[in-house]
Amino acid sequence: MTLTGELDEAIQRRRPKRVVALVAVTATLALLCCGGGTAAFFLDGLSNDNNQALSSYGCGAAGPLPDDGDLPRVSGYSEPQLRNAATIINVGADLKVPPKGWVIAIATAMQESSLNNLGNLGSRNDHDSLGLFQQRPSQGWGTPRQVQDPVYASRKFYQKLVKVRGWEQMSLTDAAQAVQRSAFPDAYAKHEPDAAEIVNMLADGAARAVGANSTLTCAAMGDVAASGWTTPVKAGVVSGFRTSSRPSHQGVDLGASRGDDILAAAAGTVIVSRCDNDQTPPFRCDRDGSPSTPGCGWYVDIMHADEVMTRYCHMLYRPKVRVGQAVAAGQPLGIVGTSGHSSGPHLHFEVHLNGDRSSAGATEPLKWMREKGAPLGTGA
Repeated sequence: MTLTGELDEAIQRRRPKRVVALVAVTATLALLCCGGGTAAFFLDGLSNDNNQALSSYGCGAAGPLPDDGDLPRVSGYSEPQLRNAATIINVGADLKVPPKGWVIAIATAMQESSLNNLGNLGSRNDHDSLGLFQQRPSQGWGTPRQVQDPVYASRKFYQKLVKVRGWEQMSLTDAAQAVQRSAFPDAYAKHEPDAAEIVNMLADGAARAVGANSTLTCAAMGDVAASGWTTPVKAGVVSGFRTSSRPSHQGVDLGASRGDDILAAAAGTVIVSRCDNDQTPPFRCDRDGSPSTPGCGWYVDIMHADEVMTRYCHMLYRPKVRVGQAVAAGQPLGIVGTSGHSSGPHLHFEVHLNGDRSSAGATEPLKWMREKGAPLGTGA
């Protein structure tokens, strides 16, 4: 049976039970060197702050909640608002919509109704818009009573969303607009951080449905988080971002083994796929690097939605992807190696904001990925 064919039937199933999933993160120190770009710096261990941050954290407080479940608190949102968010999540989980869809749906409801199930607002009403998603009965969304039912309204939103070709690779704004056809198409993006936080808190933001009962668990290697992000390698963090002894280290080093797959952290377009310093003999990428070899070796840069860029350095061989290629979250990009400025196999991983590939655009990868529900340094 297709997803859209399951919609009416799936709503009648029981909600997934509340689950608590915690991920223990261990930072394994190894003797590596990594430049992470064109600058060269020697490895030090993680700072005390980084070790503390990595010691233990979860991807969220609990799974989708039963109707009578206690709600965790999220700053700025009331119990009724969070109850509506839990309903949106539950419907998405019941319908087997990937968790990224939950974030899109909640962000949309934030923009349309501030997560309030609105009735007719009289002169302040936008035409005949009603409910969480401000769906209009005159436009075929259902009767006034139906669109003010949070379960029905959520189901109709997901029904439209899954029919949008390529929605899982779109930015949140584009996916939401494809469903809503809003007069303010750029308004949805600003709600993505709060929507992701709510999913993290209510439903283990890194969660994915597994098995017939749609039990939720934190994202493991190869699983895509609710935000659309995934862990690039399964490995501990061996060197942190801009530590006191390496203030110009623009990423984190993940101590993966030679030959491990390197995965795209999110959907996007490849903008760089090459050997760094391959025009400066004897520094080549067809051999292992060293502490005296400059650069990233074989590396890939990917541009994602909202001008976020990720970088993957020190691959063993030529990358598997080419410039201009669209890649999906979790798609293999290359193989862990030690080309470039490196004294041992590992992945140097960077996150840049505002489309800025320079050091000025680099941001803390641990914090970024944790907030996206796909924390670095996790095992399973």
